Amino acid sequence: MNRLFSKVPLIWLSILLLTLKTYIVTKLVFELDIDSFSQELILALSALCSSVILLGLALFGKKQHQFIKIMFLYSFATIILYINVLYYRFFNDFITIPVLFQSKNLSDLWTSLVELNSLFDLFIFLDIVILAMLYKRKQERVEMTINKKKFMVVTCVLIFISLVYAHAERPELLTRSFDRKLLVKNLGVYAYQGYDFLLYSNTKRRIAFADSDKLTEIVNYVNANKEKPNEDLFGKAKGKNLFLISLESTQDFVVNREIDGQEITPFLNQLIKEKGSYYFSNFYHQTGQGKTSDSEFIVENSLYGLPRGAVFFSNPQNKYQSLTNYLKDEKGYYTSVFHANNKSFWNRDVMYEAIGYDRFFSDLDYWITEENSIGWGLKDDHFFTQSIPHLKQLPQPFMAKFITLTNHFPFSLSQQDEIIPEWNSKDGTVNRYFTTVSYQDAALRKFFEQLKAAGLYENSIFVIYGDHYGISDNHNTAMSQFLNTTITPYEYIELQKVPLIFHFPKSHETKTITSVTGQIDLKPTILNLMGISEKSDIQFGSDLFSEEKKDNVIMRDGSVVTNTYVATGNKCYLKETGQEIPSAECMPLLLKAKKELSYSDRVIYGDLLKFLPSYYEGTDK
Repeated sequence: MNRLFSKVPLIWLSILLLTLKTYIVTKLVFELDIDSFSQELILALSALCSSVILLGLALFGKKQHQFIKIMFLYSFATIILYINVLYYRFFNDFITIPVLFQSKNLSDLWTSLVELNSLFDLFIFLDIVILAMLYKRKQERVEMTINKKKFMVVTCVLIFISLVYAHAERPELLTRSFDRKLLVKNLGVYAYQGYDFLLYSNTKRRIAFADSDKLTEIVNYVNANKEKPNEDLFGKAKGKNLFLISLESTQDFVVNREIDGQEITPFLNQLIKEKGSYYFSNFYHQTGQGKTSDSEFIVENSLYGLPRGAVFFSNPQNKYQSLTNYLKDEKGYYTSVFHANNKSFWNRDVMYEAIGYDRFFSDLDYWITEENSIGWGLKDDHFFTQSIPHLKQLPQPFMAKFITLTNHFPFSLSQQDEIIPEWNSKDGTVNRYFTTVSYQDAALRKFFEQLKAAGLYENSIFVIYGDHYGISDNHNTAMSQFLNTTITPYEYIELQKVPLIFHFPKSHETKTITSVTGQIDLKPTILNLMGISEKSDIQFGSDLFSEEKKDNVIMRDGSVVTNTYVATGNKCYLKETGQEIPSAECMPLLLKAKKELSYSDRVIYGDLLKFLPSYYEGTDK
């Protein structure tokens, strides 16, 4: 070992170690679908190039500080790698700069972080110790000098070769910023993070220089794709209290299924069959990195979440034409939200003001103890029960949004609260998921009983929906076992369906609607039911009950689902059978999705809704 490293410049030794570590971790942790030698070569080259560029910064400045600079940069790269490892294990995605700025959420994420750690993580930090010890013991033999010009030439050659290979493998790579796996596969995790920083900086610039001239193209697109709402249902819920109930991490595959002869969600199953219930069996979540906050944003605004980070953090200062503001301004509703978590989590205390809520019932409004809480906070049973007194005091008509907590990763539940036992696969996360989702279902049943006893049931309508997926594709093995099928990209998109039930007490119709719909359709649907006509607004959804409704859902990653096709990545499937067909069949859908997502992003990044009133009046055109 002494002879091996006696004449190796420290900078090259550091680059070698960081490259090997990055390559190994990327291969073992991140599922990037490397299926050819050229892709393997690109992955290795990207790790090498990133290491050369990053650690090469240590060559600038005073020579006597070179080791300190190398160790600082090496540690910085390691931390970035480790953060992405943890984030990927939970979200099956790579972190972005806006998400990094959400560090105040880490205290609430602690229970999840403990679950996500692994003994393998020691390997990620081991080489830092080795590098420091090697230098300390053999610093008289480890070379510190290097020809900077030669180093720069080597760096440029490596970058050129890497970019040529990446471009040949995936042309127009940098136009697909929403596909973070593709970027990491071709650029490497560090270069991706640098590119993401440039995107973030560009976002801030676009906000600063936005003006009303950017609206014309977007308004024309929205008007051209507008669908007429259902006139027969206009005002059906006029004057009724509105309950929006967001079910944490609840996917539709649990509905009407059993484990060992026991129904997983008996109350939802029963509610679907009751008079006055409309169940949408092909309803998809459309969230991105913002998860629950994305769901809230989409439902409120009929705009998409952002490709990176969460609107709740990046754009809370914007002007929004939210569902809540419409209900307040047009119908005089008192608007409230109930969530037994701290106000600042996901920046809700700031964003809820922009959305227009009159009152946020947070953890400060609940009695929370070790006995009545677990995982992320107050158990759903206690959450709903303690909310009843608050509801009784609200002026009517009111809008009340409830966000549950118990069915959240890592899906912890005390044995005394188990209604059905954990499943028996080798995947603990999936096993526990069924137990917590069943507990949530029982808590919801009790809540309905309490609302009836409090006299708040009959004069209300209920919109119950899942906010986002709970089981990522990191758990495909166990899910394949449960569903008795192979999880293909088609199957994974189908698993993004979440429950949606509209329930109208006193109504006599019961219906299951199979139309392909998404969260972006909820705002225009509720506005129509409340008897609020659409005015000068930009929204990308349409009334779920419209006879003109086109079956079309666009996911945040650019995937598309229609009543005929499922398009995801570079693959195209028939919706009914899952049969793969030529990708060209789905290309028009993917191009339209790209355009629509781009328009929504422009609205948010540029805060364009603030220009709408004057735009339609013609004073700012």
